[in-house]
Amino acid sequence: MYRYPEGVYSDVRIEYRDSAGYTLQNGEVTNDNETSVQGAMVRVYDGDMWYTSVINDLDGVQAELDALAAIANKNEDIASDPVVRLFEVHKDRCIRFDGDDDTRKVTREQRRELVHSYADACFGGGTEIKNWSTRCFLEHVVKEFYSSKGAELVHDYQQCGLFTGFQIVIDGNTTSGGKGFVDMSFGGLSGRVDEVKAQIDRYMTFAREAVDVEPGDHVCVLSPEVNAFFTHESFGHKSEADSMLSDKALRDEWVMGKQVGNVQVSIYDSGREIHHGYIAYDDEGTLPRPTWLIKNGVLTGRLHDANSAAILGEELTGNARAEDFSCSPIVRMTNTYMEAGSFTPEEIFSGVKDGIYVYSVTYGTGFSTFTMKPDLCYRIRDGKICEPVRANVITGSVFKTLFDIDAVGNDFCICDELWCGKSSQTALVSAGGPTIRVKSLNVN
Repeated sequence: MYRYPEGVYSDVRIEYRDSAGYTLQNGEVTNDNETSVQGAMVRVYDGDMWYTSVINDLDGVQAELDALAAIANKNEDIASDPVVRLFEVHKDRCIRFDGDDDTRKVTREQRRELVHSYADACFGGGTEIKNWSTRCFLEHVVKEFYSSKGAELVHDYQQCGLFTGFQIVIDGNTTSGGKGFVDMSFGGLSGRVDEVKAQIDRYMTFAREAVDVEPGDHVCVLSPEVNAFFTHESFGHKSEADSMLSDKALRDEWVMGKQVGNVQVSIYDSGREIHHGYIAYDDEGTLPRPTWLIKNGVLTGRLHDANSAAILGEELTGNARAEDFSCSPIVRMTNTYMEAGSFTPEEIFSGVKDGIYVYSVTYGTGFSTFTMKPDLCYRIRDGKICEPVRANVITGSVFKTLFDIDAVGNDFCICDELWCGKSSQTALVSAGGPTIRVKSLNVN
């Protein structure tokens, strides 16, 4: 499509992004929008430096290529550059979301009806819920990628979401909660009112009955949803190889083939699966691979873009991702899961005489030490889930906790409601796993 300047590597990443949303807050419409944006990132690389330009006028791509090449240093041996050698060349058109489920075909009235149906069913009465909101959003993205090596790609992605949020006030104490769904089609957001109602009831009971946790180290059982957060935050980010390029101590600590966890622990990442982190190709034109990060407790892989793979001498994985065309690709997770084990949830709980069941969390961070903000927690006594408890933070050492996992459940579950922030960029991801039991985590 373009005349690529000689003596440099160059690529063009184009996006067409259509989004829409509708929000109802305490009965008032606060958002009802539709937007369409198109743009491109144009890049040139001379072996020493990247030169980039972001434009919305797609007719100006060729001029930007020429202008960037004019300020780069011509490199007649650019094809032999270690990074350039790794860039893959695919010619493909992978359009999955242009049929009846195309979000661009959903009308404003359909979005309105969906949101009001949940609001009317879930927030129609009662005085203990003081503030509530219900919103839906839709997004459809078509990406094109072209490179001087010959790549020519067209692929798409879409997501749909329905989220409810609420505040419960009892005896002057406020408890915030919510329930959300993300699906690849608008139809997947319907028919789930009972799940929202059940969540509201759970938070009501928690607000009435919760007591403060006894601070200290506890045996903890993590629900599949919380395990998803743990897997993503505590280990997934350590697997993003760009994080260790300037940290020799981290590279020495996390070497391939090292036992880094209990033999029951296996974690992988794959952008191929049709979940929230799905990508047909990454933003360098690489086909994503299923990558085992930990297998039976042994470190077996890392996530890469071309730069980190070249520096560390490892294979590409297809994890170079950018928030949108205005951002440069960085190493990001896609769909990251802990593999299911052999224990039933009942067997996992039966092995706990006194501990904490972490049912949900609101957010987490992690690297060498991880932190999770608990939402709903319960005391475990003699293998039974008992009274709800309020906790402010759960922390642990990543390395120690991976070894302290002594039971991995068979109840694998995927959490598709995740967005991940890194380097001022947000990426769509999913995470998952089964119920797990950890010998000791600090709960306060």
